[in-house]
Amino acid sequence: MPERREVGLTMGVRRDQRGAVAVEAALVTPILMLMLFGIVEMSLLMRDVVSISSSVRAGSRVASAAAAGGPCNTTCTPNTAPVVGQAAASAIERAGAALPDDTLKWMMVYQDNGNGFPLGQTNVTTASGDPACGSNCVVYTWDPTANKFKYSSGTWNTTTQVNACVNDAGRSSVGIAVRIRHSWITGLFGSGVDLTERSVMQFEPLPNETCLPGQHN
Repeated sequence: MPERREVGLTMGVRRDQRGAVAVEAALVTPILMLMLFGIVEMSLLMRDVVSISSSVRAGSRVASAAAAGGPCNTTCTPNTAPVVGQAAASAIERAGAALPDDTLKWMMVYQDNGNGFPLGQTNVTTASGDPACGSNCVVYTWDPTANKFKYSSGTWNTTTQVNACVNDAGRSSVGIAVRIRHSWITGLFGSGVDLTERSVMQFEPLPNETCLPGQHN
């Protein structure tokens, strides 16, 4: 009889342990899954942040070298837009290959007001998320069918409004802003979040005889 009581007691303890483990697993598993999904979501978000940052820098580097480009007189955009805009758009298309095509929304090419924003603006976006394009500013929107940026609005006559003289305090700078939509794959944080990145660079100097506004080729 004593041996039977010991066996029964041991079996009862084991059943209690298995029950406790099952309860613990039920409590911990959702937290672990949430952490796992969160790591995946943040990793994909950081991928898009790095990609858009790299793309915008590539666009601004190309744009800064196109001070003498003048208006776009080919089929790339209306000639109310500058070559510098199309050059930046093409560079961002190439550099943004890591981004899913459906994430791109718009890009803006503008003359910097000295604070990193378009002339007459205090930000690169409006309250609704649209481009805050002032004067000397051009907007391109993403065409998912053609997989490229297309001219949307704005003008900038870089021939008469850009100073590209070396060591000149008034040397102009070009700004590039790009907005994308990052979608959450799990839906844990909503449907998605908009990301906007900008980069500003001074125009690369032109020869002294052609560097002032109105002198560009």
